[in-house]
Amino acid sequence: MMKVLIVSTSERAGGGAIAARRLMDALNRRKSVEAKMMVRDKQSADARVIKVGSKMPKLMERVFILPQVAFRKGSWKSLRSRLWQVDTGDCGIDITRTREFQEADIVHLHWACQGMLSLSGILRILRSGKRIVWTLHDEWPYLGVCHYRGDCTEEECDHCPLMWGGTPHYVYTYKHLMYYKTRPTFVGCSQWITDRACKNIPPACTVHINNCVPTKLFHPRDMQRSRRRLSLPKEKRLLLFCSQKVTDERKGIAYLIEAIRLLPRLGLREGDLHLVIVGKGSEQIPLPGYISVTRLGSVGEREMAVVYNAVDVFLTPSLQDNLPNTIAEAMCSGTPCVGFDVGGIPEMIDHQVNGYVARYRDAVDLAEGIVYVLDHNLREAAYRSGLAAYSESLVAQQHVALYNALLK
Repeated sequence: MMKVLIVSTSERAGGGAIAARRLMDALNRRKSVEAKMMVRDKQSADARVIKVGSKMPKLMERVFILPQVAFRKGSWKSLRSRLWQVDTGDCGIDITRTREFQEADIVHLHWACQGMLSLSGILRILRSGKRIVWTLHDEWPYLGVCHYRGDCTEEECDHCPLMWGGTPHYVYTYKHLMYYKTRPTFVGCSQWITDRACKNIPPACTVHINNCVPTKLFHPRDMQRSRRRLSLPKEKRLLLFCSQKVTDERKGIAYLIEAIRLLPRLGLREGDLHLVIVGKGSEQIPLPGYISVTRLGSVGEREMAVVYNAVDVFLTPSLQDNLPNTIAEAMCSGTPCVGFDVGGIPEMIDHQVNGYVARYRDAVDLAEGIVYVLDHNLREAAYRSGLAAYSESLVAQQHVALYNALLK
């Protein structure tokens, strides 16, 4: 029986944590694998999920980071944003002494920032003699202190736009020296980030395996029944936007608002449209007066599966993203998606086949994409694409094949 330990900061909060939890569930459906998850923030009573440490390292790291981001000019709002855009890996929890770590054949790291694992702790893990796999849910593992490069052109983080001082360059150098010596195996959950990793850390082995979606939960359902369950308008064309924090600028809400303003000029009747928003802070979003809106706030997985089936199109105007779980969930539910040509999104959406890929930061093209999807029946194509790419059995099989190759 192969024993796999999946390491994540959280069990369920955030896209990386959700993907890690789903992988654990998928692996445990195979008779040859026993998978457990080790987290700092546990959100269930599942005995397979082991809690370690406390949030004290997270607090200590923020205290260390604060003066370095405060030296950069900007408003208090931008300071708060920068404070959570960076991770230095100064503080963390030592998991190598735990029984679960010592018994594991494979240790599979996922998103483990904000005080879960420190750089020195990661080095101890890589030097432990265990077979280590690390899934890239963002670019932090091979950049300096940020999670996405964005428009930054810094090669080795000497002049970081987010932090003052030499910390970003030190962290970048530490990581790359660590990988050169230990040669870990990375999994890119999109081809986009896999290619980025191959370019940035050539000594490491990097393979591409998608995240998985629980298709027993996310699958096509009756649209009108889903609308009745959520008390949504029965006859209108429903647009969906969701984000853990709706006001996060990186999720592109400003472009979505502008695109919605343009829709009447593109032939859509004002009274026919209704926007559904899922996530925290939706009441802060100023919308055109002509469109009605339902603000659902934060919802769980089971209700989210109903939401996807209730709407005509899922909108994801993210400015930075890897392989969004939301797109995979929507497609497995048979809901076509519209998003920008950035990160792994164009890999997920086949342009004008199961959705629409709009030009990056182009609100006009985003609006045209909404019109295109509403004018064409793409639901069957979206469902088939989602099932083919993100089924649990396929993704689990690919991971087990990788684990077996490392154990030979």
